[in-house]
Amino acid sequence: MGRRGARTRLLVYVVVLIFVGVLGGRYVLGQLYPLKYEEAISQWSQAYRLDPYLVAAVIRAESHFRPDATSSEGARGLMQVMPETGRWAAEQLGLPYEPDYLYNPDYNIRIGCWYLATLLEGFEGDVVTSLAAYNGGLTNVRKWLDENRWTGERHTLEQIPFPETRHYVAEVLKNQQRYQWLYGEWRYADVGEGERNE
Repeated sequence: MGRRGARTRLLVYVVVLIFVGVLGGRYVLGQLYPLKYEEAISQWSQAYRLDPYLVAAVIRAESHFRPDATSSEGARGLMQVMPETGRWAAEQLGLPYEPDYLYNPDYNIRIGCWYLATLLEGFEGDVVTSLAAYNGGLTNVRKWLDENRWTGERHTLEQIPFPETRHYVAEVLKNQQRYQWLYGEWRYADVGEGERNE
């Protein structure tokens, strides 16, 4: 009886340690990978048929969820949209446009999601090449592929000529996995069916 009781206590202790370790790990990762602007991410990722965890991953890589972020090249807001890209996207969507609108979280996420969806359509749904184009420019990625400088595949990211783009694609893909693990139950939680194709 004593041996069995000791084994049971040990098993309970191990289970508790694993449980606390997983919860602790989730808590720490949750601090490093926050999820903000959930409603806008849900709405616009669903409207443009994007994985919301991918959108959250892009936002974390681009701005760390800071709506006032501005890059040295002039990209603005959560998804770091360049003013020229923002103007073009707004024209396509029939939206009013001023460069400072890109600092508005909902507006920025809508424009960023539309642009990412447009890239995905152009690359036949391929996330890796679309992310490379989001960061390194559509023209550059097309050139790399046409000149066989990059295969466009995930396992050949080291072929990407721009180190920043190489790192960016790997980071976003890693972020996406972590957001899925941390917030797996969240997907489209705040968006009703009627808003799907706004």
